[in-house]
Amino acid sequence: MTKTGTSSPGRPGQVLPTPSHTVGPFYGYALPFRGGEEIAPLGHLDTITVHGYVLDGAGRPLPDALVELWGPRPDGTVPRVDGSIRRDPATGGCLGRNGVEFTGWGRVQTDAGGHWYARTLRPGARGRGAPCLSVCVFARGLLVHLFTRIYLPGDEAALAADPLLTRVGDRRDTLIAAEQAPGTYRFDIRLQGEGETVFLEFR
Repeated sequence: MTKTGTSSPGRPGQVLPTPSHTVGPFYGYALPFRGGEEIAPLGHLDTITVHGYVLDGAGRPLPDALVELWGPRPDGTVPRVDGSIRRDPATGGCLGRNGVEFTGWGRVQTDAGGHWYARTLRPGARGRGAPCLSVCVFARGLLVHLFTRIYLPGDEAALAADPLLTRVGDRRDTLIAAEQAPGTYRFDIRLQGEGETVFLEFR
């Protein structure tokens, strides 16, 4: 720990931290956008709700985290349409989604209680893996954002054969959401400590 000195104001102990010296959070200014959690087109029959909390190592919820979600269509195909963050050509302001096209992507900010939710379409299987949503997490104290996945329960054979779930052993439960009601799933993201979510590294 650095002790505050009483001599030169240029000493490290005297200089107040600035944003360039601080590990966030600075997400609220430009990253969240209107309708970021409403990924599914309005009225679509395959809509599901996924929600949960972002928790620190002590189990405390973080009120200033961002969760990004991406998922394929129910048939497993990858969306190739624009429109998640449409811009007004006249003002440059964010218009949000058009409510019709499915882009597969959304960005959600946790609320004051550390809770997040998103409405999206039930993902279909791609390749050999079980259906899942890809997740990117930004939170205070993270120098690099984290990647993980949300698997949905239901098809136990697909989950048992999934290449990633078979590699993580007894930590697989940290990647599988809990079904709370038909079409509603809870998935908490624990950044460290007991029950830490499995995070992925891409090289």
